[in-house]
Amino acid sequence: MNRLNAWKGEYYFLNLRFLLIVCVFVGNAIEPLVYRMPGLHALYVWIFTFHMPLFVFATGYFARHNRFGESGRRLMLQIALQYVIFQSLYSVLDLTLFKVAGIHHSFFVPYLLLWFLASHLFWRLITILMRKWPPLLQLAVSTLLGIAIGYANVDGTWFSLSRTFVYLPFFVAGLHFSADLVVKIFTSKIRYAALSVSAVLLAAAAVWGNHLPVGWLYGSMTYSQLGQYTWYAGLLRLGMYALQLCASAAFLSLVPMRECRMTDWGRRTLYVFLLHGLIVRFAAVSPLYAYIHTPLSAASLVLSAALLTVLLCQPAIRRITSPVIEPPVEWLFSLTRRFRTVHGVRMTK
Repeated sequence: MNRLNAWKGEYYFLNLRFLLIVCVFVGNAIEPLVYRMPGLHALYVWIFTFHMPLFVFATGYFARHNRFGESGRRLMLQIALQYVIFQSLYSVLDLTLFKVAGIHHSFFVPYLLLWFLASHLFWRLITILMRKWPPLLQLAVSTLLGIAIGYANVDGTWFSLSRTFVYLPFFVAGLHFSADLVVKIFTSKIRYAALSVSAVLLAAAAVWGNHLPVGWLYGSMTYSQLGQYTWYAGLLRLGMYALQLCASAAFLSLVPMRECRMTDWGRRTLYVFLLHGLIVRFAAVSPLYAYIHTPLSAASLVLSAALLTVLLCQPAIRRITSPVIEPPVEWLFSLTRRFRTVHGVRMTK
């Protein structure tokens, strides 16, 4: 791959990651209002047609650099620690401060946004098992698994089982995606066409969004949970894949390729991802949403979410919160080495 294209690819995916975390924050911020403000409902549905598939896609792209060896093990341990820390934190705050009803608090059921951490671990493990297969076979098998999991007679939220397999094809696609394609495919004409497609999809969400059960866009429920346990339910999932692929391709075409300020912000999106839920929860228990009932106040909410995303991407936030967001795992490696040494001594006696 051309070195210049490689750098462009790196910049491109960092820019993509920042734009997606803005969408994540905005989507979660407006969720309490979507059923009483049609404009926000359309925006919400439009965001959910692409933002989760693309976040998984970008995660797969960056995973190619650290899947194997000590760096791969280190990252997986760090993800596991992040999950334990934030699953505990959000659950304690829910029970003591936020008083949110209807949430099952268990380490086996990822708390809302934390499904991504649990699924990320499984995506890495699954793709390591498939590493000797040709990329097209990996993509085909992962797509079939994403369709088949819907027929399972289980609660799809346990271990993030449903989302793990539903979004597995996007992780695989990102893992094998070449940055050269970004430069070759997304010409100026394609970008203008993509803008039109995105506008059409947003308009469609405004007109027909109420007829699309958002549970299909979440990917967290099986067909029986969605009320569609029929033999052809897998075709509906396949149709949802087609919609997400179309919406994702259109959004990808709008992402800047050059290095800019958002490129640096894109390096710290993990901080936004894990911290923004606290802000949204505090907003939900405050009187804030009672005052939002006009287009201007709704636009102010969206803008505030975007600005808070930028704030949480700042280096100062990383310095303050890095021990929790990126917990050190060296001590776990030390414990493992010590255990092996002691175990080896015992075995020689």
